[in-house]
Amino acid sequence: MSQIAQKHLLAGFIFGDKENNEYIYLPGGEVGTEHPLCVYEHDGSREDIPLEEAGYLVGHLTLKPCSHPVLGKKSF
Repeated sequence: MSQIAQKHLLAGFIFGDKENNEYIYLPGGEVGTEHPLCVYEHDGSREDIPLEEAGYLVGHLTLKPCSHPVLGKKSF
């Protein structure tokens, strides 16, 4: 799932869990960079995480493609 999730993140998909207010997405400004950083929103905070870690967390936290309350269905 990790590599598939990474490819989806690079395509702008947002993964999340609406009940727990957890979201992972790749901002448009990170597309094409050598080491893209994703945003992990949880517990009312945001942190930058490497794409590889984001792919792992999507599977580990069983996050699904979803709509973000501010960004909508895609991050860019």
